[in-house]
Amino acid sequence: MSVKTFSIDGQIISAKEGQTILEAARDAGIFIPTLCHFTGLTNVGACRLCVVEIGNSPKLQPACTTKVIEGMEVKVNTERLKEYRKLILELLFAERNHQCSVCVANGNCELQNLAIKLGIDHVRFEFRYQNYPVDISHELFGIDHNRCILCTRCVRVCDEIEGAHTWDVAFRGANAIVITDMNQPWGESESCTSCGKCVLVCPTGALFKRGVSVAELQKDKSHLEFLIQAKVKKQWIR
Repeated sequence: MSVKTFSIDGQIISAKEGQTILEAARDAGIFIPTLCHFTGLTNVGACRLCVVEIGNSPKLQPACTTKVIEGMEVKVNTERLKEYRKLILELLFAERNHQCSVCVANGNCELQNLAIKLGIDHVRFEFRYQNYPVDISHELFGIDHNRCILCTRCVRVCDEIEGAHTWDVAFRGANAIVITDMNQPWGESESCTSCGKCVLVCPTGALFKRGVSVAELQKDKSHLEFLIQAKVKKQWIR
């Protein structure tokens, strides 16, 4: 396997053949923010938080889907990128109801943690305050669409790891939501296996276990990461 050499903010980095900028950066201990990425799942470049500058190109490229090219010069921490990422997070907060103090994921939310890390203490945009539905028809889990950021992690883990493809995205623009089966209540889904993988990968409080307190919400992703790696390595295929 050939090795690619490139630079990130002037630091020389080595990457394996076929690696993305995000993968190589994480291997080198360089932080690039992201919400839609989850190791082992297909990258879709949905959240746009991981965009980087490459060479002299004015166009920003998503690090999670851009493969490393020999000699490329990447910048991940410029003032332009910092402001762009703050803008994205502010828009996410304004689009739906992310009042962190009353959210079930308070203190255990990747969106909240990124906002703190990137220094967001207010939102410059008017909140939409649209009332999205909350579905607690499933006996074990619930989904609050007001907290959903449409990262599609749940869609991908259900399809690629569990193999059920219960989740999908319906409608467009501001009306887009994730749905189960043919947009029926989660509790009536015939394809759902109640495995809970979608809840584990959700970066916000959109997907949650019913009857679990905030103090108990800490998600243990080690089991899910084991399942993903086992599937990637084809350990269960004879």
